Amino acid sequence: MSERAPDAQRGETTLILSLKHGGTHEVRLRWETRGAAHLPVVAVLGGISANRHVAASHAYPERGWFEAQADARWLAAHRVVSFDWVGSDGALDAPIDTVDQAAALAAVLDVLGIDTLDAIIGCSYGAMVGLAFATAHPARVQHLIAIAGAHRPHPFASAWRALQRNVVALGQLQCDEAQGLSLARQLALLSYRTPEEFGVRFDATPILESGSARCASEAWLAERGAAWAQKTSATAFVRLSESIDLHDLLPSHVRVPTTLVAFAEDRLVPPDDIRALAAGIAAPVRLQVLHSPYGHDGFLKEPEAIAQVLARALDCCEEACA
Repeated sequence: MSERAPDAQRGETTLILSLKHGGTHEVRLRWETRGAAHLPVVAVLGGISANRHVAASHAYPERGWFEAQADARWLAAHRVVSFDWVGSDGALDAPIDTVDQAAALAAVLDVLGIDTLDAIIGCSYGAMVGLAFATAHPARVQHLIAIAGAHRPHPFASAWRALQRNVVALGQLQCDEAQGLSLARQLALLSYRTPEEFGVRFDATPILESGSARCASEAWLAERGAAWAQKTSATAFVRLSESIDLHDLLPSHVRVPTTLVAFAEDRLVPPDDIRALAAGIAAPVRLQVLHSPYGHDGFLKEPEAIAQVLARALDCCEEACA
């Protein structure tokens, strides 16, 4: 990795948050900034399993969830703000909407003394939250970059997530919550990726092991599921999964210049949904459709293509704001 950020800082604050669907609750917001204070500010938001740690710095050298962008020019040129999702610690057992996350982001910016973001970079769930923020606080963001996220969930994807939540509930009934979470994560991984990737990566004849057939992908899926279950609470997973399905915004309410990115092979957020979003946004909009054998996970697995998209979008934003 290239030279790390000159500085980074973490903080926490308590907020009384009125949830759209779940009443009023006291929540703890945990945030991180990366990069010098004088740089243009971008909020970077990931999927439901992402957190406030975007990429490594001197202060926090562990790998971040967006570490694939650590060498990208845009990252070094900006001060990055991110936060742990409301509900990600499992302490809040109530319905959470993307508009609640947008309110939390606004509160973090208030604490940091940031009036306006140069941009929001949102990926997957983060793209949904970015759209919610642009709808609720259009004066506080100059450009929205939404990758693999739309104004509403696709019914097929919602059905997939409902099955995952039912698997978690079944694991709890069987007094094996960890196994339920592991299986739910494995189902999720299948929706994030594509048959094309599995056709190349796991193209091997199933074997018999202790009298049972095992396919080539089972060990990889089980390992990933178990690792995820060790660090995730059932409450956090269920509530954040629900939050994706509760997300519902009118494209015409987005009045911020927007860059949209879709992946042609994405089965969770089909390109047609993002095209519909682009057609309805009441501001200048640019849509780019990328190809990736990783499908929805292309925002993590295609670092060069994503870096180019981000550099171009942020350069255009800076030129417009100059």
